[in-house]
Amino acid sequence: MTHTLETLAKLEALLEERKSADPEKSYVARLYHKGDKKIAQKVGEEAVETAMAVAAGDNEELIAESADLLFHLMVLLKARGLSLDDVAAELARREGLSGLVEKANRTP
Repeated sequence: MTHTLETLAKLEALLEERKSADPEKSYVARLYHKGDKKIAQKVGEEAVETAMAVAAGDNEELIAESADLLFHLMVLLKARGLSLDDVAAELARREGLSGLVEKANRTP
């Protein structure tokens, strides 16, 4: 688990650094330059590709596409001034709640 957290923390720091990078030289900077709606579109594409890997029964592809999905989601969070800590805080808030109860308590 420690390796997982270290990897995500390093990636999050790199994504923050790339906010000021040249979009001609950095894929992440180019994503930021396009704006959060385009980044969200990329997250959607990666989510579909992840689901397709499951449908194909291909675990190697599932891992690769999940990495792409998580990467682009993290870029989107950074673009909106958010972090994985914000997501973790929400997950912690939900801890111990039934999924059905939590969903029913959401405001429409």
